[in-house]
Amino acid sequence: MEAPIQNLRWKIAVLLFASTVINYIDRQTISVMAPFLQRDYHWTNTDFATVLIAFRLGYTFMQGVGGRFLDAAGTRLGLSISVAFYSLIACLTSFASGLTALRVFRLLLGCGEGPNWPGAAKATSEWFPARERAWSVAFFDSGSSIGGAVAPFIVLFLYHTLGNWRPAFVIIGSLGFIWLLLWRRLYYSPEQHPRITAGERQLILESRNEEGHKTGSSETISWLRLLRYRQTWGIVLGRMLLDPYWFLIADWFALYLARKGFPIEQSVIGFWAPFLGADLGNFFGGGLSSWWINRGWSVGRARRTVLGVFGPSMFVLSFAAFTSNYVVLLSLFTYATFAYAACSTMFLSLPADVFESGAVASVSGMGGTAAGIGTLASTYWIGRVTDRLSFEPVITVASIVPCIATLIFVTTVRSRRADGVIGRF
Repeated sequence: MEAPIQNLRWKIAVLLFASTVINYIDRQTISVMAPFLQRDYHWTNTDFATVLIAFRLGYTFMQGVGGRFLDAAGTRLGLSISVAFYSLIACLTSFASGLTALRVFRLLLGCGEGPNWPGAAKATSEWFPARERAWSVAFFDSGSSIGGAVAPFIVLFLYHTLGNWRPAFVIIGSLGFIWLLLWRRLYYSPEQHPRITAGERQLILESRNEEGHKTGSSETISWLRLLRYRQTWGIVLGRMLLDPYWFLIADWFALYLARKGFPIEQSVIGFWAPFLGADLGNFFGGGLSSWWINRGWSVGRARRTVLGVFGPSMFVLSFAAFTSNYVVLLSLFTYATFAYAACSTMFLSLPADVFESGAVASVSGMGGTAAGIGTLASTYWIGRVTDRLSFEPVITVASIVPCIATLIFVTTVRSRRADGVIGRF
């Protein structure tokens, strides 16, 4: 019999972080290569938007469906299937022979990656008490920032070393299979894990009782029942409005800098800065929230205060419409993603904070589907507007929307009653 692992929950958090890093490197490969593909294949921004939309269609559909699947199949099996599928598709993308084939592969990649965030949220709800949950969410969500930040360096190195974009997809896609071996070895629920210490298991199970959640609850709650709660609608509508802000930067920033007149190589290298800002924002938002909880604040008050402070401050992005200074632009976009990520840690924590274990992945997936719908619409609009006009109208509108999203979050996602679906919040 193998020896117990101390602080096992944080080892699992490291695996969730690694999955998110790989996930984001997979998806950002196409955005990093976009200026080169546009130059070589004469794509318009609208053409590039259709590739992004194909990914987003699959991702949007599978956020909701994948969340339900994860609640039914369990975290270990559900994430195993998801990662194996999207890693295979990432490798097969190297065979794409044109724009249509690339759209098909990106659609399938989105289907595979869709369950990642609901699965990570569910794993967090199973393994972390409320006072640590924002830290763990910040940790795994920061993987998106790390993945986005390192993707330009990895992809450009592979592109220049190998002289072709195709091998990059095979090499990067293979990382998911390595992760899968570690996941299958390490992850089980706290109740069933053979290597958890008695003290850590007791800590986790006692924290569930304190929050008003059922210990070991695995009942899957129907979508119709979840839609009766304003907390569900707050998470769904808030994410529908707020997530497109992130994907404007993640998907379009290199092209935005190129449109501003900066050389392609400079545009792609500058791509890392907003992701660094997001990484810092994840931990700052999660740390601030946890600090307030440890000082006696309720979980709900701490989460809503972070949202209330940083949500409206995303308006700073609007100033990018009035400058072409490279350093100033990087600074504005970096702060914008810092503020977004501080809020992201909060709204990714909310399903686990508010709902019973059997509903966490479902609510997270519903929020992800709504976010995908909003991002689909905004991606199409960005492509059309920037081809006909410029990025300035897009930046202006994007800066206003987070204020509306914040208002929805802080007014609807609040409750203190426990009824078998909603815990004390």
